[in-house]
Amino acid sequence: MNTTILELTRIVQEVALVESPSEQVKLIVDSISQSIGVDVCSLYRINENHEMVMLASHGLVARKDIKIPANEGLVGLVAKNRHTLNIADAPSHSDYYYVPHSKEENFQSFCGVPLVRFGEVIGVLVVQSRQAQQLDEASEAFLVTLASQLALIVANIPISSNKNASNNQRIVGIKGAPGTGVGIARLCNSEELNNVADAKCDDIEAAIKQWHNLLSEVKAEIVSEQAALGETLSESIAGIFDAYQLLLSNQSLIDKVEAEIRAGHWLPGALRLSIQYYSELFRAMDDPYLKARSEDIHHLGNKLYNAWRGENINEQIKIASGDAIVLVGAQVSVSEIANVPIGNLAGIICFEGSSLSHTAVLANAIGVPAVMGVTDLHGIQPGELIIVDGNEGKIIRHPSDVVASEFRKLIHKEKNFQKKLDILRDEPAITTDGHIIRLFANTGLLADITPGLKNGAEGVGLYRTEIPFMMRDSFPSEDEQVHVYQRVFTAYVRKPVYMRTLDIGGDKQLPYFPISHEENPVLGWRGIRFTLDNIQLLMTQVRAMIRAADGSDQLHILLPMVTSTNELDTFKHLLDDASEQLVKEGLDFCYPKIGVMIEVPAAISQLSFWKDKIDFVSVGSNDLSQYLLALDRNNARVANRYDHVHPAVLHEISRIVTIAKQNNLPLSLCGEMASDPVAVALLLGMGIRSLSMSAAMLPRIKWLIRTVSISKMEDLLRQALDIDSVHDIRKLLSEELCEMGLGELVS
Repeated sequence: MNTTILELTRIVQEVALVESPSEQVKLIVDSISQSIGVDVCSLYRINENHEMVMLASHGLVARKDIKIPANEGLVGLVAKNRHTLNIADAPSHSDYYYVPHSKEENFQSFCGVPLVRFGEVIGVLVVQSRQAQQLDEASEAFLVTLASQLALIVANIPISSNKNASNNQRIVGIKGAPGTGVGIARLCNSEELNNVADAKCDDIEAAIKQWHNLLSEVKAEIVSEQAALGETLSESIAGIFDAYQLLLSNQSLIDKVEAEIRAGHWLPGALRLSIQYYSELFRAMDDPYLKARSEDIHHLGNKLYNAWRGENINEQIKIASGDAIVLVGAQVSVSEIANVPIGNLAGIICFEGSSLSHTAVLANAIGVPAVMGVTDLHGIQPGELIIVDGNEGKIIRHPSDVVASEFRKLIHKEKNFQKKLDILRDEPAITTDGHIIRLFANTGLLADITPGLKNGAEGVGLYRTEIPFMMRDSFPSEDEQVHVYQRVFTAYVRKPVYMRTLDIGGDKQLPYFPISHEENPVLGWRGIRFTLDNIQLLMTQVRAMIRAADGSDQLHILLPMVTSTNELDTFKHLLDDASEQLVKEGLDFCYPKIGVMIEVPAAISQLSFWKDKIDFVSVGSNDLSQYLLALDRNNARVANRYDHVHPAVLHEISRIVTIAKQNNLPLSLCGEMASDPVAVALLLGMGIRSLSMSAAMLPRIKWLIRTVSISKMEDLLRQALDIDSVHDIRKLLSEELCEMGLGELVS
C-alpha cells in the first residue's frame, strides 16, 4: 500500500512540475503505462461540443485530430455514466467505437475512469491491453485514485496540444484590482530572502551596526520611491509607504533581528529568520485580511535583503516610452510598481498573494488591473504578450491578434466608463425615487484610508483594529493605539467611523499570547468571547478609541461575534467604567454609540431583546453567509457552492431588516455582498439604506443606486424571495439590471 501511495505522489508531483501542457499529457500516459504494466494509456478531454478529444496516448497512434463524438463509444459511456468501466473484450461491447487509423484493433481489454472536477466530468483516462482480461482490482483502484488527483491538473490543460495550443491560453487567478490591460511581460527578479542560507556571524557588533545602517538606507529609499510617483499620486497612496516606514521602525522587528545576530547568525540569515517568524504568524490566520499582511512583511524582507546586496530596483527597469508593461512575479512589490511610470503600467500578475495585499491595494489606488495567486503560470518569458483581466481574475497568454484587438477595444470602453463614474464622486447616492443611501468604506490599514475618501466614502463602515496587535512582541499600549486610531478619525473628519473591537483568538493568535489548539477555531475562542475573557485588553482598547475620537461624535463601536445578552451587558458595564475613568482624568469626550455585528445566526432572534441596549446593527454578510450555509468560501473544494444571494441568506437578511425596523434600530450591511450589484439591488428592496464596501467598488454601487428606483427593487425582491435557485435569482436580477442600462455592472 505504501508503494502505491508513493507512486501516486510521484506521478502527480512530476506532472505538476512540468511547464509545457504537451509534455504534461505525455508524462501522464507514459508514467501510468509503466506503473501498472499496460500496453496502452490514453487521456481524453471533453470539449465545448461534448466530444472526447485525445490529448495524448501511449500505445495508440495518437493523431492530434482524434475526436470521439459526444456520448459515443466506451469513452463516451464512461463520461455519461460517471463510473469506471472495466471489461475484458472491448470490441464485443455494444457501445464499442473504433477510431480509424489508431491501430486500436490490436488491443482487447478496456478500463476507463472518469476525470471529475467540481462534480463535472472533464475527461476520461483509459488503459488497454492486448490480452482479453479485466484489469486487476489493485490497478483499477490505483487508476481511480490517480484520476481524482489528475483532474485538477488536466482541467488547466488546453484541449489541443498542437502548436496553436498556446494561443489564447486562459489561466484563472484571484481578482486583485478591476480593469483590463494588454502589455508585454516584465519579470520581477529580485532575490528571495527565503532562499538565503544560514552562516555564522564573525563580528556580531559590526553586523548589528550594518543592520541599523540598512534600516536607514531602506527608509530613505522608500521616501525616494514615493516622491517618484508624483505629488498627486503619492498623496493618494501615502498610507502604503507609511505602513512600510512603520514596519521598519517597529522595535520588535529591530530587536528580533538583533537577537538572531547575537545568537550567531549572519545578517541575511538573521533577517530571514525574523521576517519568516512574523510572516508565518499572519499567514497561519484564517481571516483573509490579516493573512494578507504576511505578504507585506515578505515584500519588506526582500527589499531589505536586496538593499543589503546592493541591488537598486530603480536601475532594473528600463522601459521604452511607448511600452505597455505587465509586471509579473511571485509577489510584485510596491517598490517595483512605484518604479514603472504609471502611463506604462498595463497590469500586475502575482503567482502568490490575495486581493487584500498591499500590492492589490496599490493597484486599486492607481487604477491598474491586477490578478493575484496565479499558481498555474509556468515558463513565462520576458517580452511575452499577455492580457490581464482583473474583472474576472484571469490572464490570457499569447493572445491572437483578434483577441488582443478585442481586449484593447474593451480597455477603451472601460476608460470611458470610469470617466462616467468619476463624475459621481461628490454626488449623493440617491435613487430615482428620492431614497438616500449612505455608502461607507471598509478599512483596517492606513494604506486603505485615502482610496475610500477618493471614491466618495461617507465614512468608515468597518475598521478592523487587529493590525496594531499583530506585528509586536507585546500588547500595544493605550497611547500607541490612540496614535493609530487618530489617523483614521483625522482622515475622516466629521464623518462616522465604525470601529470593531479586537477580533482575535482562535485562528488569529498573538505571538506573545499563545492559545491552545482548538479543533474548530471558527466556532471557538474569538471576537467578543476572547476580549471579555481578557477584559483588561478590551478596557485599554475602548479607552484608546474614545481618546482618539477627541470629543467628536464620530466613534461607533462594533462588537463582533455577539451571541448572548450577557456579553452585551458585560461590555456596556465596561464602557461605563471606561467613561467614568476618563471623566476623572479630565477628558472631554462624547459617549460612543454601540452596535453589534450580526455574523452568527443566533444573534438574529435576540435583536428584539437588545433594542434598549444598542444603538445600531451591522450585518457582517461574509461570516453570516458562511455560517448559514456551513461553507468556507476560501476552501476551493466548496467555494463554488458559496453565494451570498442563496435563498437562505436572502430570507434571513430580510428577517433581520424586519426585526431592526420593528425595534427602531438603524441597520447597515458590510462585506462582499455590499459590492455585488445583484445583491445590492435586493438589499435596497429589503429596505437597507447603509452599505459598507471596499473603496474600489464605491463608484459602481453609487451608479447603480442613482439609476434604480426603490419601488422597482422591492418588486424584484418579492420575485426573488419566491425563487429557490441561486442561478435563477442571479439571472432574473441581471436581466433586469441590463434593461435599466446597468449591463456594464453585471456582464
